Amino acid sequence: MKNRSLCPCGLLLLVAASSIGASAAEAQDKPLTAREVIARIQEHVGIPWQQETVDTFKAGNPDAQVKGIAVTMMATLDVLQRAAASGQNLIITHEPTFYNHQDKPDLEQKENDPVWAAKRAFIQEHNLVVWRFHDHWHRMKQDGIEAGMAHAMGWEKFQDAGNQYLFSVPETDLEHLASDLKSRLKIRVMRVVGDPKLKVMKVALVPGASGFVKETRALEITDVQVLITGEPREWETVEYVADAVTEGKPKALIILGHIPSEQAGMEECVRWLRTFVSEVPVEFVPAREPFWEPKE
Repeated sequence: MKNRSLCPCGLLLLVAASSIGASAAEAQDKPLTAREVIARIQEHVGIPWQQETVDTFKAGNPDAQVKGIAVTMMATLDVLQRAAASGQNLIITHEPTFYNHQDKPDLEQKENDPVWAAKRAFIQEHNLVVWRFHDHWHRMKQDGIEAGMAHAMGWEKFQDAGNQYLFSVPETDLEHLASDLKSRLKIRVMRVVGDPKLKVMKVALVPGASGFVKETRALEITDVQVLITGEPREWETVEYVADAVTEGKPKALIILGHIPSEQAGMEECVRWLRTFVSEVPVEFVPAREPFWEPKE
């Protein structure tokens, strides 16, 4: 049998195949950085990325290697501690980390406030990276927060096809609706304005702190009986609904609290992230409500 030797073209094919295999292995072994995770998010949101946005890094080194991702409604110190203890060093949070919308405390607070300083020190000590995902998660074709809340409440089948913030629910009354939401969302403290026996068939869900204009516009829709929201101002929407009730209008307000009104939306974010981030664990770390009910 003749001794066959590879022709130059065959040799080139072997070298090329070997190079491709090596490149694939190197890519698989290459550490995933926080900046790369965010780049993937930007690629998958399905809408143009806005230049003016709060969706930016808030703390830590964006080029740090990601060991695990913690997704949360709010990066409280409690959340950061639990994430660090579980080996998660990239924190994706929906709401601010440093107590205002822009995450930019004024100079006096930055230099002198012990709470702010301790939180920043914990982040640095544990090499955490904090990135906010707020504007674009809301602006997606299907608002990510609304989708997660509808799922948590079991209301996907009741959602209006033309307006994702409206729901036609089986007829109930305000008292039973509030009780059901409190149970499903595991809320300890809830406030309700309205007649407990009010018949309810159409509901608007406007989570978070959307402001007086959006909240009252939802209530102005003729067949909407109840607005479910997170954090309205006491002297605006709360008293507006109280006056509407006094006037005999079939309107009511259910206040879930800011965190409970959006928390399930960030659990939805975990499910979404796992479809394109597989190199590291992606886990939901719920923010805890810092409230308790006094005993009578």
